[in-house]
Amino acid sequence: MIGLFGTLNLASSSLATQQESMTVAGQNLANVNNPAYAREQAVVQTSPSIETAAGEEGGGAGITSITEIRDALLDSQIQSEDSATSSYTAQQSALQNAETYLGEQVTNTSGSSAASSNGLAAKLSNLFNAFSSMTTGAGDPATVVQSAQEVASQFNQVSANLSQLQSNLNTSIQNDVASVNQDLNQIATLNQQIVLAQGGGQTANDLVDTRQQTIENLAGLMNISTAAQPDGSVNVSFETDNLVTGGAVDENLSTYDAGGGQLLVHDSNGRQLSLTGGSIAGNITARDGALAGLQTSLNTLASQLITQVNNIYSNGGANPDFFTGDSAASIAVNGGLAADPSQFQAGSAPGADGDTQIALDLANLANQNIPALGNQTISQNYAQTVTSLGNAIDTATDQLNTSQAISASLANQRSSESGVSIDEEMTEMMQFQKAYEASAQLVSTLNAMMETAIDMKTA
Repeated sequence: MIGLFGTLNLASSSLATQQESMTVAGQNLANVNNPAYAREQAVVQTSPSIETAAGEEGGGAGITSITEIRDALLDSQIQSEDSATSSYTAQQSALQNAETYLGEQVTNTSGSSAASSNGLAAKLSNLFNAFSSMTTGAGDPATVVQSAQEVASQFNQVSANLSQLQSNLNTSIQNDVASVNQDLNQIATLNQQIVLAQGGGQTANDLVDTRQQTIENLAGLMNISTAAQPDGSVNVSFETDNLVTGGAVDENLSTYDAGGGQLLVHDSNGRQLSLTGGSIAGNITARDGALAGLQTSLNTLASQLITQVNNIYSNGGANPDFFTGDSAASIAVNGGLAADPSQFQAGSAPGADGDTQIALDLANLANQNIPALGNQTISQNYAQTVTSLGNAIDTATDQLNTSQAISASLANQRSSESGVSIDEEMTEMMQFQKAYEASAQLVSTLNAMMETAIDMKTA
């Protein structure tokens, strides 16, 4: 029989257990709005029993550890989806910027669009209308030249903006690669701290939370794989490349110019990384995919406009070229015409009254199918270019919406398992409080019993 003092020790352990459980509940409530925090739980275990003549008597209970509630598989799924969401977000942002630069907003994937009065479509239409007006004698050469300058200026501006967008994406890629290296170093450092703490019999829940948050930040930059180790560390890899092993960083990443300002990513050994997820991959995909195609299409369109107009206007070499340049970036109106629009020749026979053959041929160019443009007219080809960009935006948006829905579902699932519920914590705190009060009452009762026993002894 453990006696009064043994029972007093049992009550004391109960008080300590309830107090520590209350502390854990307080920690949970303090982090209720911390998305990186995983709910902690005090693990209570019955103390060893004591064999007495009357039978086995309990020895109370104590807290053996404070664990956090985590689902490694769910964390891995969230990590993977973070990579996809970040990639689609980067793609959508880059493509929407390009759409803004064009000044044409595609409203659906069927090809219809809302053209802006400041967009290239409207300016091309104005140019061909100006050519047409010269066939009736009511036109003004200054209007023709001004319309042509507006077309050239729009080509120049869009091309410059797209080049700047490419440069901005390269800067983002460089910044993201620097962030990757910082995250790898932080994960390695946290691995060291966690292994040291757990090896010394301590808990490292806060460090584990910080590491998981860092891993998910890293996954938002690039697609990675992780593998938990028995010592508490986590290894990070990309395909066959080990990026972090335990407390050591195996590879640091860097960018390199693959030609023409096309920045790509390689590891310390110079191996190119073909990333498929994360914001780095999203920026590369947008830059080298839809945006590169857009720039190429605009250059081809500008080149064909220059060639076709010059072929007609030069009149077999009798007139200087109407346009100079060979791309969207370099197209310009001939300097002589720009300085003196009255030099514009509407007819093929200079001085012939009523001759407007050149102007007529230039106006008819608007309806001609050009082989180099896929047997489309200039306007049709540009409309297809705009629609292609719109379709790319729609695709990126659909993919992003799907990925965000999956991410939200996974986040809700993790919140229900690992997140802090105020109602649940308050309920448990009430239980701990009642248990603490009951334990305190037990101590008070035992104290009275011992006083009675002492009084009996001295009587």
